[in-house]
Amino acid sequence: MGILVTKPWFRLKKKMDSIAKKWRHLNGLNNWEGLLDPLDIDLRRYIIHYGEMAQATYDTFNSEKASRFAGSSRYAKKDFFSKVGIDKGKPFKYFVIKYLYATSQIPVPEAFIIKSLSREAWSKESNWMGYVAVATDEGKAVLGRRDIVIAWRGTVQTLEWVNDLEFNLVSASKILGPGVAGGEPMVHQGWYSIYTSDDPLSPFNKTSARDQVLAEVRRLVEEFKNEEISITLTGHSLGAAVATLNAVDIVANGLNKCCPVTAIIFASPRVGDSNFQKLFSGLKNLRVLRVRNASDIIPNYPLLGYSDVGEELEVDNRKSKYLKSPGNPSTWHNMEAYLHGVAGTQGSRGGFKLEVNREIALVNKSTDALKDEYLVPVSWRCEKNKGMVQQVDGSWKLMDHEDDDFVF
Repeated sequence: MGILVTKPWFRLKKKMDSIAKKWRHLNGLNNWEGLLDPLDIDLRRYIIHYGEMAQATYDTFNSEKASRFAGSSRYAKKDFFSKVGIDKGKPFKYFVIKYLYATSQIPVPEAFIIKSLSREAWSKESNWMGYVAVATDEGKAVLGRRDIVIAWRGTVQTLEWVNDLEFNLVSASKILGPGVAGGEPMVHQGWYSIYTSDDPLSPFNKTSARDQVLAEVRRLVEEFKNEEISITLTGHSLGAAVATLNAVDIVANGLNKCCPVTAIIFASPRVGDSNFQKLFSGLKNLRVLRVRNASDIIPNYPLLGYSDVGEELEVDNRKSKYLKSPGNPSTWHNMEAYLHGVAGTQGSRGGFKLEVNREIALVNKSTDALKDEYLVPVSWRCEKNKGMVQQVDGSWKLMDHEDDDFVF
């Protein structure tokens, strides 16, 4: 009986030992050569792990405009990963150490920066934009090093924002330097504004998202200077673009002090021009893996004047027997649908087979993608009563926020 109980644990430990031993290759030491097609089983788990950390930014984000806390994180840093449902049964353990806030000095679509309708809004200028997390001692043992994760939030509405956004290029020399052979690196104006804008009127953005995250990177690299560390960035859609810019920024300015910096990103629009690509290619200890769903239109944007960076892993969730066919632009772009694609992609061999034990119900968390026969409700993840809580006197009050960085 004892042997039966220990077998699952032994199998899990063996899987995790494999990841700890080859984490540098999983982080792109050799640009993932020989690992992408067919997709290595450890890399498959690895990508899903970081994808879940990106998905967490959506699951905590308060997009209810009737709430005074619209645009903030519902959950405090304490117990964050348990609140978003990626703590149980997960060998990779982290704790959230800092929240990141962003604003924009240029007009951007509401899908990027949401404003509360309340006169008592927590902020009229800023939005919660992501978090910095650090591997616990337990997580370090499984991962093979102390991992610092930076997760950036993406867009929270349907894809109409693509039609509302101007794809203008602006110089990034102020933060990235002059570029290669004097070729000034140019990046998308919207991504740059969200990353670098501050606002003296906002208690959350007296410094920009860039200044917030770089200060934390400096502090953590110093704190763990006697350990083997890595910096891993992740994000989906807008969050993927900001993660790419952030990763290049960290390495271009030497803040990583030679530790590897890897961005594992999903559904990323393009970030910069050919000079930005040249700058990226010349930086040591920097890797980007872009996961792209074959039918998703967002990675095609902007169409002209921009260049891709890093390596690409293409999945095609239209091949999944679990999903409605052929799907639609929203389900093709959906983050959970992306992770379903990673779990089952067979690469050039064709077909689809779930190679890791990933719950298919997650696909319907915020969309309608699963076939009806699986009896999973559409867009099932929501706060109980949308955050309305009955009081002792029988009245109802919107209580949809855990205090953390807020002082009123």
